[in-house]
Amino acid sequence: MPFHPPIPERKQPGKSSGAFGTLIQAEKLMQIAFILPCAVFIGWLGGDWLARRLHQPWPIALGLLLGGAAGLVAVIRMALDSMKGVQVDDSDTGPKQNGPKENTEDRP
Repeated sequence: MPFHPPIPERKQPGKSSGAFGTLIQAEKLMQIAFILPCAVFIGWLGGDWLARRLHQPWPIALGLLLGGAAGLVAVIRMALDSMKGVQVDDSDTGPKQNGPKENTEDRP
């Protein structure tokens, strides 16, 4: 039976390498740091607006909780998205990039 090598994976058009790719990755991680406090602040603003309209104090706490939950969901999604191309290997100390699997079978 003849051996046919696997079809190589194509590079994704949006992925950059080098210094520019590193800056893009750093910017994505900085977004993660800002999303949660901003979401809680927006939730507090919405709760305060609703509390003034209803003349009740409980909408502020509800706005804080909903903003925190929305921010946490956004942070988790962004963190998982930033870790998509990185695979942790138990044999060495650092992460390594996913790539095409090598065929370890004997070739004729």
